[in-house]
Amino acid sequence: MISDGPNMDSGRLTIRKRKTLSDQLYGQILEQIVSGTLEQGEKLPSENQICSAFGVSRPVVREALRKLQDDGLVEARRGVGSFVRKRPPQRLIEFATADSVSGLMRAMEARMVVEKATAKLAAQRAGSHEIARIEAALKALDDTMQRREVARDADFDFHLAVAEASGNEVFVTMLNAIRDVMERAIDVAQSITREGSQSRIDRVVREHRQVYEAIVARDAEAAGLSMAYHLLQSRQRVTDYAREE
Repeated sequence: MISDGPNMDSGRLTIRKRKTLSDQLYGQILEQIVSGTLEQGEKLPSENQICSAFGVSRPVVREALRKLQDDGLVEARRGVGSFVRKRPPQRLIEFATADSVSGLMRAMEARMVVEKATAKLAAQRAGSHEIARIEAALKALDDTMQRREVARDADFDFHLAVAEASGNEVFVTMLNAIRDVMERAIDVAQSITREGSQSRIDRVVREHRQVYEAIVARDAEAAGLSMAYHLLQSRQRVTDYAREE
């Protein structure tokens, strides 16, 4: 419990295997933002107060706050402190444990770099067989999402098909190596989208279609930018309350 500041209503961290301290602290702060205990625009306790409340070191606190800033949830004001920038949808921590969200967001961040490259190469190298595979994956994704059914596998298959079309088997190996964390991140984003408006579902499908169309048109720059835009939007949909509907 912290005095002279917002209530960090959790006490000391309970250590969980395979979760870093910074990710666990991220999760506990995230829970308070989602619940409204820490309201949008509200100042967070100081680093010293957080250290004392949770029994963690200053580097752990700084790492957790940096990740929250990278994800657009918290903003730092020089000489003043850190403030809540926005409140994510409640469903974020219903579909994922709070202390797993940071790792999922890091995976989505990495995907923006890797998959932008796969899309560009696919536009330069994909043959008719590879394009047909991407088109089939896109149709399966569209059909599944329109039925508001779980589209995790269809979504992953689309991105894997683009990687295969790049002609570089290392990209395929990379995506398969992180398939578990990719699918967990996709599942969270898709679950939130599935319970939202029809326009939100249509927007997600349209972003995938723009990648496909750029590859068909052999426009490498457009393909890379479309993929990067889609993954950025997906990341923002996970944390942006305003995009919940």
